[in-house]
Amino acid sequence: MSPRVQGHLAMLSFSALVAGSFSLGAQVANQIAPAAINAARFAIAAVVIGLLATATGKMRRQAFVAPWRYLVLGGLFAAYFVLMFEGLKTAAPVSAAAVFTLTPILTGLFGWWLLRQVTSPRMALALAIGAAGALWVIFDGDWQTARAFHIGKGEAVYFLGCIAHAAYTPMVRRLNRGEPAVIFTFGMLLAGFLLLTLYGWSDIRATDWAALPPIVWIGLFYLAIFASAATFVLLQFATLRLPAAKVMAYTYLTPSWVILWEIALGHGAPSGLVLVGIVLTVVALVLLLEQDG
Repeated sequence: MSPRVQGHLAMLSFSALVAGSFSLGAQVANQIAPAAINAARFAIAAVVIGLLATATGKMRRQAFVAPWRYLVLGGLFAAYFVLMFEGLKTAAPVSAAAVFTLTPILTGLFGWWLLRQVTSPRMALALAIGAAGALWVIFDGDWQTARAFHIGKGEAVYFLGCIAHAAYTPMVRRLNRGEPAVIFTFGMLLAGFLLLTLYGWSDIRATDWAALPPIVWIGLFYLAIFASAATFVLLQFATLRLPAAKVMAYTYLTPSWVILWEIALGHGAPSGLVLVGIVLTVVALVLLLEQDG
C-alpha cells in the first residue's frame, strides 16, 4: 500500500472519529467549562499516547529536541478547541459547521505560504465540490435555512479557531524533523495540556470533578482517546504523506459522518435531499484520490 493511500485511509478514519465528538460533545458542552474539559482531554490523551510510545520503544530523548516546536503546535490546537467552545456559546451549531467548511481553503493558503504547496486545478475543483456538498448536508438541502445563516460574535470567534486549525496541518510538516507521528503527537499533547492548564486554571479548580454525571465522563474519554489521541496521530500521519489541502478536505465528510452517528444513536434520519450533499462530498474525494495533473 502506497504512502498516499495510507494517508487517505488515515483521514477517512479521522473524519469518522471527529464526527462522533459532535454527537457526544453536544451532550456535555453545557455541563463543564471549555478550558477544564479540554485540559482534561489533552491530559488523558497525552497519557495514552505516552504509554503507546513507550510500549513500542519510540520514546527517545532526541525526539524532544527544540521543544518550542511542540509549544507552537500544542498552542494552535489548544486555541482551536477553546475558541470553538467559546464560539458555540452564542453560535448555532449549523452556523458553526458552515464556518468550519472554510478550513480546507484556509489550509491550502497556509500550505502555500509555509510549504509552497500549490493547489492544482483538479484539487481546487475537488475542494469546491466538497464545500458545496458539505454545506448542502449542513443546511439539510433547504435554501431557506441557508439564507438564515448569520455571522455573529460566536461565528467570528470560531472562525479565529478555524484559522488556528488550518495553520496546524502544514505546520506539522514544516516543524517535523523525522520524528514518528506518535512521538510528535505526544509532544504536542503535553505542550497543549500545559498551555491549557495555565489558561484555564481557575476553571479547572472550580470544577467539581467527583460530581460530574456519567455522560460527561463518557464524553470526556471519547474526546480524549478517540477524538484526540487517535485523531491527532492519524492527522499527523496523513500530513506527512499528503498535501495540506487534501488532508483538510476530509473535514467535508464530517457532516455526513455526523448523520450516521445520529442515526446510530437513535436520533432519526435526515430528509432524502441530504443524500445529494453526501454524493457531492464523495465525488470530491474521488477527485482527490486521483493523481494531480
